[in-house]
Amino acid sequence: MTDKKIISALVTGGEASAGPPLGPALGPLGVNVLSIVKMINEKTNDYAGMKVPVKVEIDTDTKQFDVIVGVPPTASLIAKEAGIQKGSGQSGTEFVGDVGIDKIVKVAKLKIEKSYAYDMKGAVKEVLGSCVSMGMKVESKTPQEMLQEVDEGKWDDSLR
Repeated sequence: MTDKKIISALVTGGEASAGPPLGPALGPLGVNVLSIVKMINEKTNDYAGMKVPVKVEIDTDTKQFDVIVGVPPTASLIAKEAGIQKGSGQSGTEFVGDVGIDKIVKVAKLKIEKSYAYDMKGAVKEVLGSCVSMGMKVESKTPQEMLQEVDEGKWDDSLR
């Protein structure tokens, strides 16, 4: 019977190191921490600068490991697509960026697997909800206006 240990951490994409939180958690298990960190950085490179959830599964008998990378939070993906550091502190009155519907669909496609939405339209609406709290405009409109237009079917061709 093999004994598996799972270590979960939130790391900055492409910048994981042997320091905390990974090093202290992995070190006592007798695995090659540097090779795990290297694999994490390779797998999270696309999310550079973003916080990414990562799970490391380790077989404590053979010291074999596997790295499973999650998807960053919706707000982080939107911020990356918009080229901003963070959302507005005054959502609803202060807008910090404007993204196209194509970027919203891109984020929705990344998130749909973990989403409660039944279809792409629902996933897009979830992402638009994040835009509300972040103070982001979409197609130069408020997210609320876009939600209404998505409900009315005006963007159906873009949601494929």
